[in-house]
Amino acid sequence: MREALNASQQDLTARFLRMLSISLEQVALIRSAILHGHYIGLSERTHALEQELDTLEREVEETCLNAIARYQPLASDLKFYLMVFKSLTDLERAGDYGRHIGRDLEDIAGVFSSGPLQDVLPQTNLLATMIERLAYAFTEGDVAAAREVMRLDYEEVDALYEQMQRASLTRILENPRDLQAALKANRMARSLERLGDHLVNVAERVEAYLLSRPGAMTERASD
Repeated sequence: MREALNASQQDLTARFLRMLSISLEQVALIRSAILHGHYIGLSERTHALEQELDTLEREVEETCLNAIARYQPLASDLKFYLMVFKSLTDLERAGDYGRHIGRDLEDIAGVFSSGPLQDVLPQTNLLATMIERLAYAFTEGDVAAAREVMRLDYEEVDALYEQMQRASLTRILENPRDLQAALKANRMARSLERLGDHLVNVAERVEAYLLSRPGAMTERASD
């Protein structure tokens, strides 16, 4: 029974990390499009990744429920399954926002000069770092890495979102003819900010799970 439970958790870990990898791929596509000025097909590519993520969400959900029903795991194992299960919606929504950003960026690329589009780069860089740190926290059991995800969002991503909102408003005031494109740019900024929020939700669950494990008192004492 223990071997079967371990195998189930290893399978979930691999699939969970693949879900994080998909979000990272979406962010990388967005960043590459901006850096190279190649936006055609960006919506389609980010959408394809989002569909893969949706499939994984259903598979991981089924695996979690089947494992809980079949193995009736003890409290320590059950916490792992619940942490993964409760994070699925956030990862799925992160994929949705990745698709929205790709779509809006492709739509407005022909309207704005490269300057406004470059505004997105700092947030994409931060989001990529957050995803990488979250994956590290999950695989290595690193509480500090999970907290770094939260700090980056609260201290940097949110500030950049406010900055992008102000820039969109300025463009509307300066050139009302670009209203629709400016509104899409504002929506894109919001999507970037919300993607970060969903990563934070997962990081909070990872942190709580890690601190609930036996031997975590040392980590609490070092806070």
